Amino acid sequence: MNLYDCIIPKVGESFTTLLEHKNIKIVHIVSSDKIEPIEYIQEEDEWILLLEGEATLLLNQKEITLLKGESLFIPSKTPHCVTKTQKGTLWLAVHLYK
Repeated sequence: MNLYDCIIPKVGESFTTLLEHKNIKIVHIVSSDKIEPIEYIQEEDEWILLLEGEATLLLNQKEITLLKGESLFIPSKTPHCVTKTQKGTLWLAVHLYK
């Protein structure tokens, strides 16, 4: 799979699991510019890397903007949501299970 060869959804985001093994899961995410902010409070740690585009997140009620090439570690049980994305934003999300 080429991470940059993808179809941009008209609304929301598309999620493709690239690897799931023991205590790790790697997900490829493609975002449209029309997303519904959904709050997540996950049991696992998560590390996200923005491969392309721009995204704004709320992390513990603090607004954070990520640009291409930037990453963010989200500890387990931390409230977070994506509030805004540029059309065609590409992510890798690495979920680390205990």
